[in-house]
Amino acid sequence: MYTVSVQAHYDSAHFLEHYKGKCERLHGHRYVVEAAVQTAELNEAGIAFDFVDLKRELRDLAEMLDHYNLNDLPMFQGVETSAENQARWFYDELKKRLPGELAGGLLYTRVWETPTQWAQYGPVPLWAPAHRSPSMNEGA
Repeated sequence: MYTVSVQAHYDSAHFLEHYKGKCERLHGHRYVVEAAVQTAELNEAGIAFDFVDLKRELRDLAEMLDHYNLNDLPMFQGVETSAENQARWFYDELKKRLPGELAGGLLYTRVWETPTQWAQYGPVPLWAPAHRSPSMNEGA
């Protein structure tokens, strides 16, 4: 199987309503979101999927969260704004936006809160090795 992965980033504030501790207060992160798609075949150009297509959709979604308090956004009303729920939102939205073959190969989405911690969502258990996120201070 071939796996292609892209990343985008967004800066957002949030708080966890049902958490006891520091994260119940408003705070922010420079999030990195990663999406991976998988296929068994390469096309005539020798590629699994075009990075450009996947990255465009992921960046568009990340832009919807950039410089907002996530708790104020419609997609998170009644839902905790945890990295886990953000990862699921990205996964569900990519499934709707990506063309058929690309959507069918969507393996997971992963949201990094810091360079050393992330949450992932995908349709089936996946034991993919974690790799180090790019510097959280990188520009677009």
